[in-house]
Amino acid sequence: MRLTFYGVRGSIPAPGPDYVKYGGNTACVHVELDDGTDIILDAGTGIKNLGQKLISKKNDVHLLLTHNHWDHIQGFPFFSPIYQPGRNIFITPGMTTLDENDAILQQMTGSYFPVHYKSLQSNIELVSYPQHISSWKIGSAKISRHAMNHPGSGSSYLIEADGAKIAYITDNELYPPYRKETDFLQWVEFSMNADIVIHDAQYMLSDMPAKSGWGHSVAEEAVKLALASRAQRLALYSHDHIRTDDDIAAIESHCQEVIAIAEDNLTVFAAAEGMQIEF
Repeated sequence: MRLTFYGVRGSIPAPGPDYVKYGGNTACVHVELDDGTDIILDAGTGIKNLGQKLISKKNDVHLLLTHNHWDHIQGFPFFSPIYQPGRNIFITPGMTTLDENDAILQQMTGSYFPVHYKSLQSNIELVSYPQHISSWKIGSAKISRHAMNHPGSGSSYLIEADGAKIAYITDNELYPPYRKETDFLQWVEFSMNADIVIHDAQYMLSDMPAKSGWGHSVAEEAVKLALASRAQRLALYSHDHIRTDDDIAAIESHCQEVIAIAEDNLTVFAAAEGMQIEF
């Protein structure tokens, strides 16, 4: 299994010379299974560059969406495979509180976008599962999901295949002031013994309480979850668009110091575009 980060920002893209090391594109992660199956987590602006890689392939594309906020779907109209005649694109919407499973397609209608989704030559299928269905198969992978703590909610995903376990938990507020969809101990169980936990780390303690309730976690909270889950790696993700490369590097270093104090073997790093991990 191979995991590649194509977009690691939250809220809005971050262009400019101060945002080069970690990248400025919004959420998109590609997982390629040993059997060749392509699974994509979110369709932020990072999916555009991924499309340039996948355009040379003919196999099915499986896109798992966490939710419909723009930074997670806005790259889809620029994803090259959707313009390929006969290419199969399977989209699983997130478990949002509003029933808007086709939001990713509706952004390609009316005055929003010049190309209507119905004119696309690829075969796009929305694959929605009832709320009580918590797991299913894609190729050789078992996919599981959990409702995330975020305004409008949505889905976090667990991918288990090829002897590896990936927990993708972004736009998740571990300690929200509103009613939790999933509490901390449930997150621990969900991501237990993961090879990697990719978790929202958009805020620092200095951002609180001003941004409490906005649907993102403090970096130290993500570390706490990874430690409790006995994960091997933690990827700090959904970087705030205002954080420069130096800011993110400082957050990464701070979290590594927390791990050192805990005397744990957890590896923690800030996710960056182009970063690739083999399992």
